[in-house]
Amino acid sequence: MKLGLRLWSYVREEASYGRKAPIDPFTRESSKPSASQGVPLGGMGTGSISRGFRGEFKHWQITPGSCEMSPVMENQFSIFITRGGSKKYSSVLSPGQHDGLKKSSDDGISSWDWKLRGDRSTYHALFPRAWTVYDGEPDPELKISCRQISPFIPHNYEESSLPTSVFVYTLINTGKERAKVSLVMTWVNSIGGLSHQSGGHVNEPFIGENGISGVLLHHKTANNNPPVTFAVAACGSQNVDVTVLPVFGLSGESSITAREMWGTMVQGGCFDRDNFNAGPSMPSSLGDAICAAVCASTSVEPHGRCTVVFALAWSSPEVKFKKGSTYHRRYTKFYGTSPKSAINLVQDALMKYKHWEEEIDKWQTPILRDERLPEWYKITLFNELYFLVAGGTVWIDSESLILEADKSSNSSLPEDSDLPLQNSTCNSTVPLIGSSPLDFDDKENVGKFLYLEGVEYFMWCTYDVHFYASFALLDLFPKIELSIQRDFAKAVLREDRSRVRFLADGTWGARKVIGAVPHDLGAHDPWHELNAYNIHDTSRWKDLNPKFVLQVYRDFTATDDMSFGKDVWPAVCAAMEYMERFDRDDDGMIENDGFPDQTYDAWTVLGVSAYCGCLWLASLQAAAAMARSLGHDNYAERCMVKFAKAKHVFEAKLWNGSYFNYDSGTSYSSRSIQADQLAGQWYTASSGLPPLFDEDRIKRTLQKIFDYNVMRVKGGRMGAVNGMHPNGKVDDTCMQSREIWTGVTYSLAATMLLHGMEDQAFTTGEGIFLAGWSEEGYGYWFQTPEAWTIDGHYRSLIYMRPLAIWAMQYALSPPRAILEAPKVNTTMDRAYISPGALQFLQDSVRKITPKKGCF
Repeated sequence: MKLGLRLWSYVREEASYGRKAPIDPFTRESSKPSASQGVPLGGMGTGSISRGFRGEFKHWQITPGSCEMSPVMENQFSIFITRGGSKKYSSVLSPGQHDGLKKSSDDGISSWDWKLRGDRSTYHALFPRAWTVYDGEPDPELKISCRQISPFIPHNYEESSLPTSVFVYTLINTGKERAKVSLVMTWVNSIGGLSHQSGGHVNEPFIGENGISGVLLHHKTANNNPPVTFAVAACGSQNVDVTVLPVFGLSGESSITAREMWGTMVQGGCFDRDNFNAGPSMPSSLGDAICAAVCASTSVEPHGRCTVVFALAWSSPEVKFKKGSTYHRRYTKFYGTSPKSAINLVQDALMKYKHWEEEIDKWQTPILRDERLPEWYKITLFNELYFLVAGGTVWIDSESLILEADKSSNSSLPEDSDLPLQNSTCNSTVPLIGSSPLDFDDKENVGKFLYLEGVEYFMWCTYDVHFYASFALLDLFPKIELSIQRDFAKAVLREDRSRVRFLADGTWGARKVIGAVPHDLGAHDPWHELNAYNIHDTSRWKDLNPKFVLQVYRDFTATDDMSFGKDVWPAVCAAMEYMERFDRDDDGMIENDGFPDQTYDAWTVLGVSAYCGCLWLASLQAAAAMARSLGHDNYAERCMVKFAKAKHVFEAKLWNGSYFNYDSGTSYSSRSIQADQLAGQWYTASSGLPPLFDEDRIKRTLQKIFDYNVMRVKGGRMGAVNGMHPNGKVDDTCMQSREIWTGVTYSLAATMLLHGMEDQAFTTGEGIFLAGWSEEGYGYWFQTPEAWTIDGHYRSLIYMRPLAIWAMQYALSPPRAILEAPKVNTTMDRAYISPGALQFLQDSVRKITPKKGCF
């Protein structure tokens, strides 16, 4: 009750400043699982628009932090067909009844022909492409397919940042008569919701190069947000004629109404070519909507085929955050900041989309043709990547970042913040980072990248969740992954002494403590004001610092980037030494403090815990291995001495013969089987390090989790429940213990793959597909939630953690740098440890025997 009251008060306070609270359970997004989502449009960090499988454009996230879920029904593709002068067909290419359609007697879009039944149409999705096939609708002798393509191309850091998509229509005439076909794309001057009614919007026709022409829609956003310009265009050719209607309205007060536009197309199949000379329209009035239409007309001979191509682009060059910082998006590095750059974007899209598809095919085909992989896995692997576009991603140009940093800094850093590193073996000549929140150069030359924890959890790059999701970026865009790690490395060595109230217990504390890995990069002023999360004091969390060290080492080994390793090494040292304060009894093992002090922030844990303890062991081993790679042998020795002590404590307190207990406490849930208990071993194996425990114990634990947390929940058809009692009953200690976390299930499956348990791995992962993506499931496709329960309730749609399915692919096809790396010796051999330390270890702990690496 007290937490609820404090949270409610905080949400209201943020709203009074026109800001969105990071977590707001009182005004949930209207993001119900509508089972109508589809592949989103555009590249990464461009401001996103999704497209439902029925063809509706929805889920608008052009402005950071603003998500309009409802479709804008004026935005449609429609078709008009004439055969022999007497047969005519016309319909919007969107089946079913839609909310917002009124009686057909009005002058708006309800007057259009919504005749498509959809029973002969199919939708196919394989991100970043989608195919819709209309088999004999509305003309029984015309087959139509629409191929949607967006420039999401792994390792391509230019075109993957472009805010544009292409729609390729293929028309096949199976009849005996020539068919005159006109396709029309209509678009309202809007960025979702009721933004089209705010007034001041202007439409403008244009004729570009290579037969490309269309309409620009200049949108004046409300609340002083940066403007947006849309470009809707089609490609003309010898067989395709493009005409436009720059402006039409939705009411009888408009000079040309939606009804009249439709009538023109039914009668003539095109618009007047003089419309290209119309120039910019008058700004729209408050409360009115102005729309545009682009028509591509062609003729299809009997048993012939024709291709018609449209493109959509949106130029939104500026990203403005609520607390004042403004940056330029990544694509402006290549296209500039002019609103007219939307023309160049659609022109390049229409000229280059075939090359995009070739690159996408090269990436996807080896996986799609791998007969060892189940079909469900191939489909879900690619489609879960939707989040890197629709997850509220922001990708900015590094030059605008530097300019903004020079302009002003909202950081509350002291001018001379020094980091007390006790007994540090880091090179003291390496300057500490902390004088400015943005003092890392863009060494990767890819700008700066942000993605939300989820649409309902408004925090950028939430790190305890990035721990699971980051495998996708590391595999596909490793330079972005390294850039994010540099941001967090810099943040480790920063402090922010401003006071924050933590809502769980009402106490006050510093926003950011030196040495602690931040929970996130902020909300309304990212990179400057860290830790938007304020439920608990995350400087007391036990998982963030080990997760940082593990991710850094994994990325260091996977990319073989020595410069990256040297740059982040001071932060690794600081993060490890910060954790020593949580070793209360100096036995080498950290203890949890009796509150939810880790990513399971509603699940209390006390004493030595399986989750945090395993992460700590893994981070000690990773820090030692990284230290040796960088020439810090003394530091490696210290870490491995602690590792040996801590491992002995961990196994003595938690191993019960078949798995590791949840924690060393005495509560009823202390013996629970936690699905995520081997998270540290997952990263150890992923990084090519020797196992933390005997292989027999690892496999016995994974089998126990599979038998109980997976197979005792609907026969394995829902994923792995987080907590399960040894008696086979779900642990209902709290909300999170009884939930199935989609991303954790994928990471568990990846761990199984790394230890040769392929059948259990794919059965475990398939549960998420069956519940979330299959036709028999809950309809969560392209909106995978953080969690669901056995009875089907979900929490937090469109969430970051399910990207962890790419950890499965990482386990199946690890990077060459890890495969070819020399075996890392993390045992206590005499080459790396002093005689005194060796004697201590021999006396206290049995010698660890290295196991053969999983690769």
